[in-house]
Amino acid sequence: MSAPRYGLIEAGGTKFVLGVADTERTILARERIPTTTPAETLGAAVEWFAAQGADYAAFGIASFGPLDLDPGSPAFGCVRPTPKPHWSGASLIAPFKERFGVPVAIDTDVNGAALAEALWGAGADLGSVLYLTIGTGIGGGFCSDGHLLRGLSHPEMGHIRMPRHPEDLDFVGTCPFHGDCLEGLACGPAVIARWGQSLSELPEGHPGKRIIAWYIGRALATFQTIMEPARIVLGGGVTATQGLLDLIRTEAQTANGGYTVGKIDELIVPPGLGDNAGLLGALALALDLR
Repeated sequence: MSAPRYGLIEAGGTKFVLGVADTERTILARERIPTTTPAETLGAAVEWFAAQGADYAAFGIASFGPLDLDPGSPAFGCVRPTPKPHWSGASLIAPFKERFGVPVAIDTDVNGAALAEALWGAGADLGSVLYLTIGTGIGGGFCSDGHLLRGLSHPEMGHIRMPRHPEDLDFVGTCPFHGDCLEGLACGPAVIARWGQSLSELPEGHPGKRIIAWYIGRALATFQTIMEPARIVLGGGVTATQGLLDLIRTEAQTANGGYTVGKIDELIVPPGLGDNAGLLGALALALDLR
């Protein structure tokens, strides 16, 4: 009997990353497809998985949100109201259940990444991990003793309210719901809305990098105080900007006024799983079904 295979989906706002993996976390096949409409994107994903010829044990989907994650809800596995065109109400799990007839696990991309980093990555054996991604949007997931934090739905850490940097008072923010929440101030589109370029493209000495680090550092100080994670893992394109991680560490320590437990460079770290954090997050969700 062949080893079980798992279909993995990292569903993002601009692209879907698809993968096939085994229980040893070996990614056997991988593909990227653009995020367009639900019919086009999910249809292309189903056909790609079918073409791999695998006998899937389950699927794991780590997706952009907001999502309906109540198993008792008739809309379980659907995208809740979102500013992303066409996707409000779309079921992410139905096409795979219908085509392959196997269980489908779903959670947010950040929850999946938090679980994977806690199991196998930067937070392995530490007990608690906060994973925060800062890119096109901002989201976070918290894993403690192998369990993800949930309430009525998944946490929306990108939408916490923020103090304003004194050099950034005139910017109204890009969040369509809150304006100047964390996401509205520090995500990639918010950077471009102010300065016309991504953070990594800004010239040396530009204040943008310092301002964004100020916001992220204060957000981490808040999350640290509330959750006291053993490790904070920062992912996403914005945090990959050269030199930004050290600035964030400094700002987080300053904002917490010496209240930090442990060494700041050991507390706030990049992903241990690198570019595989999303797909391995989907695998962690799928394996959790066993």
